[in-house]
Amino acid sequence: MKQKEILLFGASGQIGRNLIRKLTKNNYKITAVTRNIHRAGYILKTQANPGYLDLVELKSFESDKIDELMKNTSICINLIGILYEKKKGQFKLIHTDLPDMLSQKAKKHSIDKFVHLSALGIEVSKDSEYANSKLNGEKKIIRNFKNHIIIKPSIVYSVDDNFTTNFMSLLNILPIMPIYFNGNTKFTPIHVNDLVNVIYNLIEGQNKNLVIECVGPEVLTFKEIMQKLLNAIGKKRFLLPLPLPIAKLSAKILQLFPKPLLTEDQLNLLKYDNCKSGIYKTNYDLGFQAIRKFEEEIDKYSFNWRSGGQFAKDNNLEKTK
Repeated sequence: MKQKEILLFGASGQIGRNLIRKLTKNNYKITAVTRNIHRAGYILKTQANPGYLDLVELKSFESDKIDELMKNTSICINLIGILYEKKKGQFKLIHTDLPDMLSQKAKKHSIDKFVHLSALGIEVSKDSEYANSKLNGEKKIIRNFKNHIIIKPSIVYSVDDNFTTNFMSLLNILPIMPIYFNGNTKFTPIHVNDLVNVIYNLIEGQNKNLVIECVGPEVLTFKEIMQKLLNAIGKKRFLLPLPLPIAKLSAKILQLFPKPLLTEDQLNLLKYDNCKSGIYKTNYDLGFQAIRKFEEEIDKYSFNWRSGGQFAKDNNLEKTK
């Protein structure tokens, strides 16, 4: 069978690595674009059999080079996104300008599909620069290229994420964990394997001109997520709701860190539920089930934060005996 060509931006992240494994196992040839081929190469090269993955280094989003890459592909996938800005204007550059350019190139070269990863719930988050930049990127894509698939997931989690793993690290060392808006914000977390299966099925099918919300099987509040993480690592911590003025002050301080634990923009996002909107179809509407339950999945890797580590009595290995 002839290999099918895919151009992938954002390959070295959690979703990208898992997607490479899924696609290359199913006879797709991936050209992965990275800013640093030496740093990302040793990770990415282990995700595929020889001959199924090529790496291309782009220091910046050079129009001519992207043109050359787009000529030789049938599907382009953009997974690039950032959670905070290191300098002003990065949200617009990454979430609006880049999707705008890539979707224009997709139209110019008449590729089969342009698949873009956006985010759930951004329509209501009017006071978030992150959300506005993501939403503007979606609008540019829809205007530029009809053969688009825009994927809007809730929180994506796994052993490779920066969400559950970061919080388990914090809960492991902090005696008190601050929570915002009383921990009532709702989420529909989806495991990375479920999301990758959705993306794969969308690529395999005839889907085009589509915006889809990707959600997991459960609706959990932020407080419930923290409690499940505490149960998984076998710790007891006091979850302290912070009054909004103190929360804003803490965000101002925390966003000064090289890798911010919380920014003012992220605090604004936490006001809004991260659940299906009813505006778009979901993965369930298209018959793509998300089957992995949050508590069951985090239990498989939470022993990393338990007292005793992999030899903890209550870890997953003990439970299967």
